[in-house]
Amino acid sequence: MVFGRAEAASGWLFTAPVLIILGVFLVIPVIMALWVSFSDWGGRGSPFSSGVHFVGLKNYSTILNGGGLAESDFGTALKNNVWYVIFVVPLQTALSLVLALLVNRALLRGRGFFRTAYYFPSVTSSVAITVLWLFLFSTTGTVNQVLAWAGIKGPNWFNEPSGLIQDGLSAVGVQNGPAFLTQNSFLGVSFWDWLGGPSVAMFAFIVMAIFTTSGTFMLLFVAALQNLSPDIDEAAMMDGANAWKRFWRVTLPQLRPTLFTVLTLGLIGCWQVFDQIYTGTQGNPAKTTLTPAYLSYQSAFQNQAWGQGAAIAFILFVIIVAFTLLQRWILRDKKVSKRRQRAYSRETAARAKGTAR
Repeated sequence: MVFGRAEAASGWLFTAPVLIILGVFLVIPVIMALWVSFSDWGGRGSPFSSGVHFVGLKNYSTILNGGGLAESDFGTALKNNVWYVIFVVPLQTALSLVLALLVNRALLRGRGFFRTAYYFPSVTSSVAITVLWLFLFSTTGTVNQVLAWAGIKGPNWFNEPSGLIQDGLSAVGVQNGPAFLTQNSFLGVSFWDWLGGPSVAMFAFIVMAIFTTSGTFMLLFVAALQNLSPDIDEAAMMDGANAWKRFWRVTLPQLRPTLFTVLTLGLIGCWQVFDQIYTGTQGNPAKTTLTPAYLSYQSAFQNQAWGQGAAIAFILFVIIVAFTLLQRWILRDKKVSKRRQRAYSRETAARAKGTAR
């Protein structure tokens, strides 16, 4: 009993420095920010001083159903970020998995070089890459020059606020949406604008995110692939499964934990995008690159609406947790139905009988 208490005390002693650091620099600031989101703190003095008053859900109400600029800005930022997530998360996950499959092949020469080359953008400063992207996607930049060689006139990327889907519809003669989409709105943004897709400027940031993050997730998939036993894949090959079926039915299910990790990290990173927007466009043009993370900073540090800025941050936190739980539920281990078990048993028995003959 004494030995157990001494062992527990030693454990707490060794973890105390980390717990203190997390408490001082994480837990306490989060508690303070939560209080600020429910208060009228103006940014001066302590948020716990007697001059700061509790205002309840006023800051949240102003953002979510205030009917003013704060609501429309939050709706615009949320719409931009939703499209950013829709494009970035699936594409960067698929690309990182493809790259991992390529560099994990034993027949590929120079695998170390390709792994380093694909991973290099991930360790480069996001600010530096954003500045580089501003040059590449400028009106006379490399991207537009390449498009010009193909006979395509490139847009003024970071100054073009039109949505990609609306641009596509305009190309086929659809200029305005139906009344039920243009006359109804959510968070101060019409349904027509919600369905307009990311702006041309935001699309440039989407391409940059995929370029810079795929290398990191590639390494996670490579590590997972190298830990897979080849016996199962060989057994599937002996059963006559082709390469696609072996990947879809054998390899990918074994990568489910890594896939969940990649999707979770990608989802969190996409909802927290800030430094690229701050360095590149600061929400312009016409607020089509505005994101909730940048809007939180803008509300607090530029407009001195500290309560609204903190409220946006906690709404963003709830959104991230909700999406994480949703994808965890989607990627959960599902029980095989009895019908599929019976079908598999019949198929296995028939295959065994054919082999015996």
